[in-house]
Amino acid sequence: MPRATQRVPSRHRRKKIIAAAKGYFGRKKNVFKLAKMAVDRARQYSYRDRRDKKGQMRRLWVVRINAAARQCGLTYSRFIAALEKANIGLDRKILADLAVTDFAAFQKVAEVVKAA
Repeated sequence: MPRATQRVPSRHRRKKIIAAAKGYFGRKKNVFKLAKMAVDRARQYSYRDRRDKKGQMRRLWVVRINAAARQCGLTYSRFIAALEKANIGLDRKILADLAVTDFAAFQKVAEVVKAA
């Protein structure tokens, strides 16, 4: 008995790949072989970048804290070191949010840090 290559499971598998390649340019969106390679590569990038996004966010927080700390007369490294010394348990995410949304509160934290 010959091997079935065009039946329901095979077609379903191929349709899933073609659906995932929707929006791609050229033959990558409708030729199975090219679509499979493009979708596999896209999934590898998305897996890697989901992890890289966390580092990018931290870098953004550092930049925002540094800018706000310099307006208060401190550098980022001195600000963070003094935070540790003053035993203030605010993380970078919260500090960056304060720097952007409520600068007056950030200035008060900076004053406490300067005193320490």
